[in-house]
Amino acid sequence: MPRTKNEVLTIRTTAEVKALLRLAAEQERRSVASMVEVLVLNHAHARGLAQADHDQTPRAGSAEPDSSAAAKR
Repeated sequence: MPRTKNEVLTIRTTAEVKALLRLAAEQERRSVASMVEVLVLNHAHARGLAQADHDQTPRAGSAEPDSSAAAKR
């Protein structure tokens, strides 16, 4: 069941952070918006702030979402 996305988020950041976000999104074959959502949800899950009910299907060329990245922090 898809979630209804009806909120808008606007941020100011540096050119470096924007470039890193775009690079991360490209490597996972995601949109920048999708990459931000994945990063926030993974962070929240790792800190016990939210349930892991979001899409954790890895994209082509990406690592498993929670296995190695969360364990290395």
